[in-house]
Amino acid sequence: MKILDRYIIRKFLGTFFFSLALIILIAVIFDISEKIDDFIERKAPFSKIVFDYYFNFIPYFANLFAPLFVFISVIYFTARMAANTEIVAILNSGISFRRMLRPYFMAAGFLAALSFYFNGWVIPHSNKVKLEFENVYIKNPVEFKDRNIHRQISPGVYMYMESYNNVDNIGYRFSLERIEDGKRVWFLNSDRIVWDSTASRWKIENYYIRRITGFRETLTNGWQLDTTLSIKPADFRRRLNIVDAMDTPALSAFIEEEKISGSESINSYLVEKYRRIALPFSTFILMLIGVSLSSRKVRGGIGSQLGLGITLSFAYILFMQVANTFAISGSIPAMIAVWIPNIVFAFVAVYLLRVAPK
Repeated sequence: MKILDRYIIRKFLGTFFFSLALIILIAVIFDISEKIDDFIERKAPFSKIVFDYYFNFIPYFANLFAPLFVFISVIYFTARMAANTEIVAILNSGISFRRMLRPYFMAAGFLAALSFYFNGWVIPHSNKVKLEFENVYIKNPVEFKDRNIHRQISPGVYMYMESYNNVDNIGYRFSLERIEDGKRVWFLNSDRIVWDSTASRWKIENYYIRRITGFRETLTNGWQLDTTLSIKPADFRRRLNIVDAMDTPALSAFIEEEKISGSESINSYLVEKYRRIALPFSTFILMLIGVSLSSRKVRGGIGSQLGLGITLSFAYILFMQVANTFAISGSIPAMIAVWIPNIVFAFVAVYLLRVAPK
């Protein structure tokens, strides 16, 4: 690397990590003020607050804010270079604008790779510890409120419950059926199903079973039937953010299981999967927009450039949230919704790069 490359990379990464550390410090202070009553009320140990919660809180929010602060950092230090006539000197020395972008891409590539690794593996494992702490000392127990629950528990085998009480682990109006070649060959209907924690299996109460073989139908009934199913009470206590505690391979396997079971939350899980790839990629796009906006020396200092940059960054975040909402509702395929903000702002970056002073 040339001296220029090291100079720009040092400014890029130095500004980024310094500004990120400041916002994380502010976020921690606000979070403590918000949750201090919960910590005191539920008697959370100080060691768990520090090591289980905040040591895992910091990586999560650092990664969440990283693309935004890449953008702000690039605008800040590049605008200062332009204000000090450093960029004019660089271009007048015979270095092209494209060549000047090389260290920016190198630093952005390092941050994008770091973000991809943290998104896929480090953050999920830290989230697991953080979520366990929240479930004990901050959040109330999960109350399962869904009704008319339909799930495929194995190929060709479908389950239905009118409602489920996850406090007593009782499902009401339970039915089970097996479909072969598009025809129902076996059907069970019962008043309720109860989890036996001692035997780790389900008890089906007041049931009847229909078996259909060709044109012959057999009907049996009984008061209680013990059985094992692939579903467990823990499946009804999962919070939606449980996927935040899964690394990328585990998340992919979990999504395949949820597709088989016909989960209604599948779009939310897909959004999380594709976001882990799209978010690091946004580092390059926001970096290019930042350089293009701030490489011109303007009167009045860097305030206007910072203001425009922050406006664009919030527009990007708003666009991303709206697209994710459409994806979760099923209006747009999850992959397209997650990548739409990157695609749109990539065109913005290309346009701004073309009109930037060179």
